[in-house]
Amino acid sequence: MKLIKIEPSFNSKFNPRIGLITLGSDFRIEKDFNKVIYGRNIDLYVNRIHCYNPLTNETLTKMANDITKVTKEILPDQKIDCVAYGCTSGTIAAGYNSIKQKINLAKPEAKVTTPITSTIKALKKLNIKRISIFTPYTKEINDSVVKFFEKENISIDSLSYYGIPSDIDIGKVDQNSLFKVLSEIKLDNSDALFVSCTALPVLSIIDKLEKKLKKIVLSSNQTLIWDSLNQINFRDNIVGFGKLFNT
Repeated sequence: MKLIKIEPSFNSKFNPRIGLITLGSDFRIEKDFNKVIYGRNIDLYVNRIHCYNPLTNETLTKMANDITKVTKEILPDQKIDCVAYGCTSGTIAAGYNSIKQKINLAKPEAKVTTPITSTIKALKKLNIKRISIFTPYTKEINDSVVKFFEKENISIDSLSYYGIPSDIDIGKVDQNSLFKVLSEIKLDNSDALFVSCTALPVLSIIDKLEKKLKKIVLSSNQTLIWDSLNQINFRDNIVGFGKLFNT
């Protein structure tokens, strides 16, 4: 048998790379990222982190202990441009600086974004000072969410919530029923509505909600995707997912 060795030709340029850390029980967030970046020159790489139910500040903080390991396993020994930590309440519980430090231990070159910090960026970009909030969380988590916004000098007009203790059950919420609930929230004294939690099916109904409510609507996945794109300097026009992408 004749053996023929051929020298390979390797790519020297790569698309911008986003690494996404999502909860092991999240049905939604990967779908939402792919809806926005589909057909664009962006590569998304996902790894899942073990989560603990019921959701409490203690279990959310515990979950963050695995961040460095989970990040390291996203394209091992390869560079990532931006890592998105896909948990809103988990970021509040563990603290953004702690999460960033843990991610950068594995990927020191990566920029880091989270749902709640990206939401603060979006509110500042849109010059929004007063919001109403909707969450699927229980009172303990809701209290932490409100305190976080207040520390950022964002006023809260109202907070509506489901009170679901399990992330798995949050992911099973029906989109049509969610639209009905959100479209009935009174926003007369608010500049915008923020819908918290990466597991809720909100992204695809934001355009319709904004038309119905005549207010800006932000969601955890929407702002996280928006900021991830900003971090990799992606500036193409994106339509269909809310006015935020027009800024």
